Amino acid sequence: MTNNKTINYFKCFGEKILTSGLPDFESAALELYKFQLENNLIYRAYVKARGLNNKVVKDLIDIPFLPIGFFKNHQVISGSKRHFEGFFSSSGTTGSITSKHYYWSEDFYLKHSLNLFQREYGNIKDFHVLALLPSYLERKGSSLVSMADYFISQSESEHSGFYLYNHKELVSKLNVLAASHKKTLLLGVTFALLDLLESGLSIPKNENLIVMETGGMKGRRVEMIRESLHQVLKEAFQVNKIHSEYGMTELMSQAYSKGDGIYNLPPSMRVYLRDVNDPLSWSERSQGGLNIIDLANFHSCSFIETQDLGRKIGEDKFEVLGRFDNSEIRGCNLMLN
Repeated sequence: MTNNKTINYFKCFGEKILTSGLPDFESAALELYKFQLENNLIYRAYVKARGLNNKVVKDLIDIPFLPIGFFKNHQVISGSKRHFEGFFSSSGTTGSITSKHYYWSEDFYLKHSLNLFQREYGNIKDFHVLALLPSYLERKGSSLVSMADYFISQSESEHSGFYLYNHKELVSKLNVLAASHKKTLLLGVTFALLDLLESGLSIPKNENLIVMETGGMKGRRVEMIRESLHQVLKEAFQVNKIHSEYGMTELMSQAYSKGDGIYNLPPSMRVYLRDVNDPLSWSERSQGGLNIIDLANFHSCSFIETQDLGRKIGEDKFEVLGRFDNSEIRGCNLMLN
């Protein structure tokens, strides 16, 4: 595909996602498979190495999923690098190799992310957005920081903003907002929320507070069972449910949980289960490794074999149960179940 055709394809597909103008999910995914097999050198090489390059794909379960580790050592892009504005990078741990996800348009990513949030929670202007993301703010290239910054600006609230380790200032803001008629979204990396609770500061009760954890422990704390973690957070913040955001550097879409770790799939994503002992086979059990199709990855690779373990709940919900033992700590939810 020529350079101009590639850019036009990105613009057209992106616009369809933003306006919900795509055909049915399966048709769109099969179209992307053909496009990426032709235009993504890394994905094509992987499919060829598996001996599947000549296979006729008629169903989504026939599509090969690219192991997520390829984003660490390769430029997983469909087309030429000059088509891309930049890249998001994963947080990783000290000394680890981070993933890079090149994007053709940060504006598309931000608008798409806002659409997905508003689909679950309503107009962002009805929120004060407080982002407690210390480990992400301390480095460059975080897709989560870009998303949170966009949410903050779009909320148009003078109270919205980022917080690093300034717990006293954050609690002071929560006290002010306890009297607000608008909802308050506290989006926090998990370890930072626990650090806040251990600061000894008194958290005010706010009937309109939504506490949303994301990002796991980042190597700062011992991992906790999700139920135990959420119980600690619920008691401290005096809320009935703890919300969660499921996202990662290698995906352009996010899924949200409004409690109990059950995530609602957005229209741009689907989840499949693979056998934990044979990653090339589908799981016949209720649990398995999570393979994700993200249509919003049309510019890179839409078919990702993650290192998360989980289960499907019907066709539109899923739960993350943990991670494979040999996988690195990553930026999505890591609580073992």
